Amino acid sequence: MSLPSSLQYGAFLLCVALLVRPLGAYLDRVFARGPTLLDRLLLPLEAALHRALRVDPLEEMTWGEYASAFIVFSGCGCLVAYALLRLQSVFPGYDAAALTTSMTPALAFNTAVSFATTTTWQAYAGETTMTPWTQIVVLMTQNFLAGAAGLAIGIAFFRGFAREKAAGLGNFWSDLVRGVLWVLLPLSVLGALFLSWQGVPTTLLSFRRVATLEGVSQVIALGPVAPFEIIKNVGTNGGGFFNANGAHPFEVPTPLVNFVLLLSIVAIPAALTHTFGRMLGRPRLGWVLFGVMVALFAAGLVVCHRAEARGSVALRAAGLTAGTPNLEGKEVRFGVGSSVLGAVTTSNGATGSTNSMHDSFTPIGGMVPLFNMLMGEIVFGGLGTGIMSLLLVGFLGLFAAGLMVGRTPEYAGKTIGATEMKLIMLYALAAPVAILIPTAIAVRVPAGLAGLTTNTGPHGYTEILFAFASCFANNGQSFAGLSANSLFYNVATAVAMMMGRFGLAVPALALAGRFGAQGRRPATAGTLPTDSLLFGFVVIATALVVGALCYLPALCLGPIAEQFRN
Repeated sequence: MSLPSSLQYGAFLLCVALLVRPLGAYLDRVFARGPTLLDRLLLPLEAALHRALRVDPLEEMTWGEYASAFIVFSGCGCLVAYALLRLQSVFPGYDAAALTTSMTPALAFNTAVSFATTTTWQAYAGETTMTPWTQIVVLMTQNFLAGAAGLAIGIAFFRGFAREKAAGLGNFWSDLVRGVLWVLLPLSVLGALFLSWQGVPTTLLSFRRVATLEGVSQVIALGPVAPFEIIKNVGTNGGGFFNANGAHPFEVPTPLVNFVLLLSIVAIPAALTHTFGRMLGRPRLGWVLFGVMVALFAAGLVVCHRAEARGSVALRAAGLTAGTPNLEGKEVRFGVGSSVLGAVTTSNGATGSTNSMHDSFTPIGGMVPLFNMLMGEIVFGGLGTGIMSLLLVGFLGLFAAGLMVGRTPEYAGKTIGATEMKLIMLYALAAPVAILIPTAIAVRVPAGLAGLTTNTGPHGYTEILFAFASCFANNGQSFAGLSANSLFYNVATAVAMMMGRFGLAVPALALAGRFGAQGRRPATAGTLPTDSLLFGFVVIATALVVGALCYLPALCLGPIAEQFRN
């Protein structure tokens, strides 16, 4: 690994680590309704919103009520987004000559579900499909609301561990408002100002027609890119204003912008490990989980960088040295290191804000982001979902360890009994069902194979597997060789998105409800210490074993077969 890339990776992880404690403590104060510097400005606005919504912030919800509110809110957001997308031609800024991709009912449905679930999977090119008005009023609004809703689910999950003999997990509507006002909005305002300073466009102009040096006319899409760009990363959404996403010079004009945007993806998810530890009164628990995330993240960087730095088979066949890196599809302004860091960060961070073309990675290099998503994005992940998935993997490890010694597993004094294990298994099996079954259907039916317009064989299979893994993980990035704007893929990927959002949130909340109703058992000599290095190894081993059992055959048919084939 080159020295510049090593320094970049090290600086990135150091910045993440430095943000964990202050940002995690701030999140704890926000959702515990503790004092913050923003209270004088935001408390009156919060009170006005509570009156408008007729919400009592102190009224507790059971896990079922919390889940119902989450589903109703997401469903209403999806319906409103669908209606506005279908009507975008009557709103300001619509230019039929520039917007060449039709907003069909199937595409509008897919896009509405995508942004309501923070997936932001895009079966379209932003600059040829959406007006700036649509991107800001419809899509950016959903980035805020859906991101805050996901954060609320994570906080409710934490409360299930922190409370004893309690029926409630908090109030969804209050958590939603606080997530928008105290977390996403301030960070987005600061981030948008920084991006504007760095040269990211912030304008109400939509399309400009200019003459090129060759004398032909070209349409350049513009708009309020800076505010859109920051919330897509902070809110772990990822849908780009432009088709090239983070590789477009209007979205990422400088190396500093690239670094800061990648950092903004993982800052809150990483800090939530500290929030979790503080809410339980056991900060060491959070630091162990953060250590597990960093270890897996670093392993992904090493594997992906090694694969891309060695170069491709085509380069070696052309007589170039084995040390020539694979620059196909890379962001040549920043180099292989930034592209690898972007691939590993976005695939771990539930954010499809890619700055390179993953479809052009080497088979093993492209397998790294694919495997990260198949693992449930347990490294950082989305706003609350990453640590939630990591904890459930840890519970599987505790269950296996308990079977070896004939002891009921515990975590933080909470007993993981038969009912809890059923919920955990329901959570764990959702991903293989929602990813592998539609992938198998897609490679057998003509409608699924029709999407393979550039590649067939193992690489084409990987493109399909990658699409469903990305949609279920609510990530949104893709192997762009798959043409997904068809009735089959618009419907099938939307179903995977809903499974990844609601099929995981509901059992997680049910599990939190059961933990919250329990008391807390004192640790004994037979209790596995979950704030220890040993527990960290158990979590990593469980994640790798479960991932291999579920997905190794699928990976052998795709990137591994492609690697040996070449």
